[in-house]
Amino acid sequence: MSGTVVRNIHRADAGAIEALGRQGVATVHEAQGRTGLMQAYMRPVWRGARIAGSAITALCHPGDNWMIHVACEVLKKGDILVVACSSENSDGGFGELLATSLKALGAKGVILDIGCRDAAEISEMKFPVWSRAISAKGTVKASIGSVNVPVVCAGVNVKPGDVIVADDDGVVVVDRKQASEIARLGAEREKKEAGSRARLQKGELGLDIYDMRKALADKGLKYIDGPLD
Repeated sequence: MSGTVVRNIHRADAGAIEALGRQGVATVHEAQGRTGLMQAYMRPVWRGARIAGSAITALCHPGDNWMIHVACEVLKKGDILVVACSSENSDGGFGELLATSLKALGAKGVILDIGCRDAAEISEMKFPVWSRAISAKGTVKASIGSVNVPVVCAGVNVKPGDVIVADDDGVVVVDRKQASEIARLGAEREKKEAGSRARLQKGELGLDIYDMRKALADKGLKYIDGPLD
């Protein structure tokens, strides 16, 4: 679908998006069976950013950021721009000027499987960006890609309208149609963890809370009293 721009997409329920954002990347990843997590090289430009929103996808080509500009026309307030590349590339295709534009348009943030530059300026303006790399190398506007088509970003399939959750732990993708169910499962996981946390705070061991002793014994773990020397 090269050269295609899809103007209108379906988005997940706003309540589900908000819940997933509160739960965070680690909980959401676990809640959906440890799937949907982008490669660990996707790191926030500045620490402490935390967002969730519907994906607007842009497929660019190496060294070219033209489709990011095209995507700005179709994203809506609360969306997250997800930028994939047709081949591995780390050129700095996103910087402070594009961040200024997207912030003004109401975007929650940007996920870049390419490079980002102007890191200090973007950090100062507190616009959330996760990127493959930080690179001052600029890009051109010469190759037609697509906007709002399915893409692969940092190893994960992303469809327009899927929910993106991003924080200091990374970036996870939730299928739009499963967002409410994953949010429910995430809430159950948080409730269970709250109980475990309370017991850990009292000094109980994870070995007992999570009933690990029998499994360890079955694997052959043995305890020996006294020093070995």
